Amino acid sequence: MSVLRRAKTWEISESEESDAEIKQDLNRVGSSQTVTVSTDLIKEQSSDHRDRTLPLSPAKSVSRPASALSPPRTGGRGTPSPARKRRSKEEIEADRESVRERREARERQRAARAHEKEEKRREQQRRREEAEHLRSLRPENCLRCLTVCIDPALLQQDGSDILLDALATFEWRFNIESQQLPRSITWTRDLPQQGDDGKTSVEEEQVVLVLDLTDFIDVVISVKKMLDSEGEETGMGPFLNPLLECLNRDSKKVVTLLVTDSDPDYRADAGGVHLLDETLQSKLGMESLDIEEVLVYLQLCKNISLVFLDGWQDVTNHLCAVTKALSKRPFKLLTERAELPFCVDGSWASGVRVEKDGLGLIQVWSKQIQQLNRVSPAVASTVTAAYPSPQLLLQAYQSLGSEEDRKGLLAGLLVKSGGKERRIGPEISARVYRCLTAQNPQLVLD
Repeated sequence: MSVLRRAKTWEISESEESDAEIKQDLNRVGSSQTVTVSTDLIKEQSSDHRDRTLPLSPAKSVSRPASALSPPRTGGRGTPSPARKRRSKEEIEADRESVRERREARERQRAARAHEKEEKRREQQRRREEAEHLRSLRPENCLRCLTVCIDPALLQQDGSDILLDALATFEWRFNIESQQLPRSITWTRDLPQQGDDGKTSVEEEQVVLVLDLTDFIDVVISVKKMLDSEGEETGMGPFLNPLLECLNRDSKKVVTLLVTDSDPDYRADAGGVHLLDETLQSKLGMESLDIEEVLVYLQLCKNISLVFLDGWQDVTNHLCAVTKALSKRPFKLLTERAELPFCVDGSWASGVRVEKDGLGLIQVWSKQIQQLNRVSPAVASTVTAAYPSPQLLLQAYQSLGSEEDRKGLLAGLLVKSGGKERRIGPEISARVYRCLTAQNPQLVLD
């Protein structure tokens, strides 16, 4: 009987029935006693089950009550993830706008860096070009760009080979080609340009015309006839007519007549004028006044200079001097075009360098005050500290009513020199006032 009862009890403790009872007990909310009884029943059934069956593994025996007490899981493994919130169209559009703004900001920064880099590159290129241009304007470099153009008619005269030998010795460039004026010598300069060959040539204003004494006498006679006929330029001869036509086309031309003759009887002495007077008076009957009138007309009206030379050696020396002077011209013109030519570009005992941003102008103002007698650097520094520019000092003078107040404006300024203090005084103050306001250029300041 007991055996049957125990078997029946074993059948009741099946997992299906116990699970059904656990589910019913868990569905009863608020009945703690029922849950306790069900738990005790599970324990009794579990103990009877262990007594009558093979022993279970510790993991299974421990996990079964735990699984009975754990709440049911919904779905898959682990804790369920919260539902993702959907964004509105405004939020999506705002995010896109912020992304677009950041992208545009990066593009602007990249463009600004590229622009700055390009400006820096252009500035460096400009500085290199300016430095190269300044180097090309140096006389030693500019001399290589000059070409002496010689008319072939001059090579037919005796002694002309002296000129060619001198040019070859100095290694200067020269060309032998026909010129607008017969027996003339001109100069051309190569300028770097963006052309087909990278260079262009410009002709200098200087023109040298080499004539012997006989040809020059013909020129003087032609000029005298032209003056007597009230300026009618007809039948002027083989040299004067093309010369006047060239000067009419280009009034900037500067022509120099080199008069030479190898005959010892006609060597020029005392500048050649005395020999010319004697020759013209004896052969043509012209008076000294007529000759002077011709020379004044050539020099003042036509800008033609006259030089008498002994021979081709003197002609060669004169042409070499003109060539060297032309090589120095570009650099001199560059220095004369400066806004402040008295402020040299560099270190100098009596000058101050002025930068493009105006740095150094106050030192120039101080140097200007120191040009006055008995004005020391300390006094000039005191004046420039009170009035940093001449315009400010002039405005201060205009604000005062009387002449005496203007003269004594700077008298009370303290000058610190050698650890001592003193005032500028009325004498220096009045002298500075007269220097800046006087209208008479011959006024003595002291």
